[in-house]
Amino acid sequence: MKTKMKLLASLKIWVVIYPSITLFLALFGEQLAVMPLYQRTFLLTVCLVPWIVFAGVPFVDRIIRAFASKNAQA
Repeated sequence: MKTKMKLLASLKIWVVIYPSITLFLALFGEQLAVMPLYQRTFLLTVCLVPWIVFAGVPFVDRIIRAFASKNAQA
């Protein structure tokens, strides 16, 4: 994979992961605060990794393709 493609992939993941983690912690942070760190980390990853892989990044890809096709037509 070329460096440009790796950079683009990492940016897409970041665009999904940052707001997802922020929202998750805003919604469940108080309930999770009583748990040990390893349990909080496990729950966070169990919930968010599938979201990011199967929904978040494909959604961002779809948005990028929509903008790219609009720019190509213009």
